[in-house]
Amino acid sequence: MDEVLTVGELAQRIPVSARAGQRVLLGVAGPPGAGKSTLAQRLCAALPEPAVVAPMDGYHLRNATLRERGALARKGEPDTFDAAGFVADLRALRAAPVGEPVSWPLFDRAIDEPTADGVRIGDERVVVIEGNYLLVTDAEAPGWAPVRELLDACWYLDAPREVLTTRLFDRHVLGGRTPADAKTKVTDSDLRNADLVARTRPRADHVLTAAGTGYLFG
Repeated sequence: MDEVLTVGELAQRIPVSARAGQRVLLGVAGPPGAGKSTLAQRLCAALPEPAVVAPMDGYHLRNATLRERGALARKGEPDTFDAAGFVADLRALRAAPVGEPVSWPLFDRAIDEPTADGVRIGDERVVVIEGNYLLVTDAEAPGWAPVRELLDACWYLDAPREVLTTRLFDRHVLGGRTPADAKTKVTDSDLRNADLVARTRPRADHVLTAAGTGYLFG
């Protein structure tokens, strides 16, 4: 039965029964604009033990590479990420014991580029992996299928389409796009990505939607 939980109560639902010395990897999947980054940060802050967010966004291919491939306008779609690098680093994170540092890239929205070694994951036992394509199959987008088996659990954060549309439009305008360009990016790329991600929802362990200051958890 669905229930509305506070972030603190959600944090208690993270499966932290990993073997001694091993990390717990929780995935937070969902469409662009759903609020995955915010949820991931709030979960880490609510846990009584060290935890860290490891976003998928750091695996964006560089703009120069996308430009060479004629894919810059589609930035954010599955093939505009380094899926192989993401999977390799996720495997390294899975294998490394707590205390052994693992480097993880981040994405800098100010320069619209990934930054290598953005965060060092070391003493944190709980790692929240957030991103759009954590539940995608190879039939939907080649290269992403190994991700799911590397996670201890994966939650799906959903949001109404009109909310996604507004948030994404505002994000692009704040990032420097004109309103016309922002609208085109949202309708021609972002919402198409959201439709792909929506098809992965049934593969999640739980589905969440924001409800006031908490989340509906089902």
